[in-house]
Amino acid sequence: MNTARQDARQRRQRRRLALGTTLVGVTAAAVLAYLAMGWSLPDREAEAGHAAATPRATAQERATTTTGTPSASAKPTATGSPTPTAAAKTRPARPSAKATPKRPPRAAPNTPSLAGRIQPNTPYTGVATAYEAADGNGACLFGPSPDLMIAAMNATDYETSRACGAHVLVRAANGKSITVRITNVCPLPCAPGQLDLSQQAFAKLADLKVGRIPITWQLLSPSTSDTISIRYKDGSSRYWCGIQAIGHRNPVARLEVRAGDGWRQLPRTEYNYFLSENGSGCGGSIRVTDIYGERLTISGIAIRPDVAQRTGVQFARH
Repeated sequence: MNTARQDARQRRQRRRLALGTTLVGVTAAAVLAYLAMGWSLPDREAEAGHAAATPRATAQERATTTTGTPSASAKPTATGSPTPTAAAKTRPARPSAKATPKRPPRAAPNTPSLAGRIQPNTPYTGVATAYEAADGNGACLFGPSPDLMIAAMNATDYETSRACGAHVLVRAANGKSITVRITNVCPLPCAPGQLDLSQQAFAKLADLKVGRIPITWQLLSPSTSDTISIRYKDGSSRYWCGIQAIGHRNPVARLEVRAGDGWRQLPRTEYNYFLSENGSGCGGSIRVTDIYGERLTISGIAIRPDVAQRTGVQFARH
């Protein structure tokens, strides 16, 4: 009897132990699951934070792109704006003298580059002397002059006949003035600035007995109804020619002839002719340029040696 009861009691104790063990196992599993969830939560928040930060970083990059590309030396701060490093504050090195391009010297205002020693709008000082001009012909080979209000330019300012045909306003210290045309050259000892006037022109300023007076003078672009003439030098042909411009208002700086598809500039002589020694352009179109840069193209001038042929054109007045 007791044995049967003891067996029954032992079976009930084993069931309780088994049930307790099960409950303990379940509870332990639950605790472990909770702990596992607790440890994994920060990782998820970090991932969520990273995912949320990504659009902001992208927006910052786009904003930076629209305002310019940041330098590689810039370091991002906590606010996302770039902070220049010490290298960014370094002043750029100055270019060396060799790297600096040299600019050509600028011409003075109102000073054409085609003018020679004698510049427009520029007064010159010197002395005036007098010579017997005869019919007015001289080193410029214009031939006899229609009037004798002419002068010979000193050799320095004559400048290989560049002064030929220039009109010059001459003023004396006594207030008198006269306009003369350059037709000749005054050799040494005529000094720079000196004008050797025809006796007729000198007499307009002072008594010939004075012989020498101080003057100021400058270029003049006069009013005229005449037009330019072109003359071929004696001996000119299709194989060699010399060309001269006569009656021009402003000094001639350049004379060119049409040669092939372009223009050929002819060299100027001291006797005021432009030479084509191989005949290039002789008898063709001619282009004349004054010291102000105006170009006049002239056609239809035949090779007629020592004959002045009118062109019907003239340089503008300045």
